[in-house]
Amino acid sequence: MIHHATLFIIVLSQTQDTIWLEDQADERGVSLNWVSGDTGTFNMPEIIGGGAALLDFDNDGDLDIYFVQGGHFDSKVPEENILLRNDDGMFIDVTQSSNTGDTGYGMGVATGDFNNDTFVDIFITNVGKNVLLQNNGDGTFKDVTSAAGVGEDGWGASAAFADFDADGDLDLYVINYLVWAHGLVLECFNAKGMLDYCSPTNYMAPAKDLLYRNNGDGTFTDMSEPAGIGTRTGTGLGVLCNDYTGDGKIDIFVANDGMADQLWQNNGSWSFTDVAAMRGCALDDEGKAKAGMGVTTDDFDNDGDFDILVCNLFGESDSLYLNEGEYFVDITARKGIRTATRHATRFGLGWVDFNNDGFLDLYEANGRVQMIGTAHTADPFAEENYLLQGTAKKWELIKGIKNPKVHTSRAAVFGDINNDGGIDVLVVNRDAPAYLLMNVHPDRDNSVTFRVIDSHGRDALGAVVTAKVNNKTITHPVQSAWSYMAANDPRVHFGLGDANGVTDVTVRWVDGSKTTFGSFDKGFHILKED
Repeated sequence: MIHHATLFIIVLSQTQDTIWLEDQADERGVSLNWVSGDTGTFNMPEIIGGGAALLDFDNDGDLDIYFVQGGHFDSKVPEENILLRNDDGMFIDVTQSSNTGDTGYGMGVATGDFNNDTFVDIFITNVGKNVLLQNNGDGTFKDVTSAAGVGEDGWGASAAFADFDADGDLDLYVINYLVWAHGLVLECFNAKGMLDYCSPTNYMAPAKDLLYRNNGDGTFTDMSEPAGIGTRTGTGLGVLCNDYTGDGKIDIFVANDGMADQLWQNNGSWSFTDVAAMRGCALDDEGKAKAGMGVTTDDFDNDGDFDILVCNLFGESDSLYLNEGEYFVDITARKGIRTATRHATRFGLGWVDFNNDGFLDLYEANGRVQMIGTAHTADPFAEENYLLQGTAKKWELIKGIKNPKVHTSRAAVFGDINNDGGIDVLVVNRDAPAYLLMNVHPDRDNSVTFRVIDSHGRDALGAVVTAKVNNKTITHPVQSAWSYMAANDPRVHFGLGDANGVTDVTVRWVDGSKTTFGSFDKGFHILKED
């Protein structure tokens, strides 16, 4: 991590004064505070976490919240993860009754139905042993970590469920950030000469990621070494699992902190090759490795393949990689993102059509990793988050958040919490209350949302949905793992602009087969595999 102390002035777009997002955490019963356990000893995990998930754990049709809690390295005070059930837009704490209160020092979370029983399960990454919670389907969960064989004891970051071998069940990819242990004493100083959190490069201890194959019987096999993943180390934080090479197989993109990013091409038969350098998405357009944190992906240019956006450190812009089929091109500068985003340290982010005009907007959750620059609150790491409006040509910063607050933000989790057609955002803050940013845009209902379900009755993670909106073909992936240490709403959202609905809806399933569904008016619909 290279830390910059230069002061920049942000010029916000004056394109509109409409309020898009409003924090309604208090009135909806969301009281979540990620506890870092900071005592002034600068244990590095304290500045990196934490994560959260939006998931429908009880299959009642609305999104619940799973909050991954931090903890304390310098005391034995336990902190529990929290499960909040969505009850008509209000949230009720069901942690104790559901048996979901893991007390590890939490980082991130992945969600997916790994045993194909139609109920979504929860995988938690910790600084320490990771945890797999199996959904029993009755409002309770069972810790099956040991039986499943996924209880790695390291420093987990983001994770993702995906069907890498297209056999009908979900496998698991787990990022490890650093080889680190509490008590590892390393003093680091910031640009002001003050004792502060270290960069990962100070430790010189990148870690190996993990790739697990689902055996279909409740257990997993560690395929990291034979698949090639375990032959490399990295400082990974963000992960994406989609087909980026156009061969129909699920690939893996990993954003590394201060190291080249990786694109693990799925060769089939549990073999993967890092093709990021060859395809142009390992480094930025100046040949530099940035401090990759969060990631988001979609087909923003509507050409049928998935582009990638990586957010980075203060002084470094985001990296927008345009997928041209055989290779990626860094087009960050020409799309307005370079100038707009380099003035903060960004973590969680998402490409989302908040105003349903047919163009993907961008939300970024920000917060420093060292006490540099000018502090505007009592928290020296706090930075204002970004909202950028997408247009046909570029993205522009706007003031679309009502009474914006400033904290040290990490995960940003995206989904339609109240099923009104508008995408909302849950933002995790370090040692401060989380935001529940509800979409209040006047056009928030002008959309079509699909829940895409495979033949096992679960969300078809890795499938691809295409539809025409006013004769323009739009493509979206079915995905949950994106942003930063987050599990997002896997439902697929189409903003309609001035259209009345979508036509020619087609789903390409993970096994390569396709189903055509026809036309749909705005609102919520279910697409099922035969």
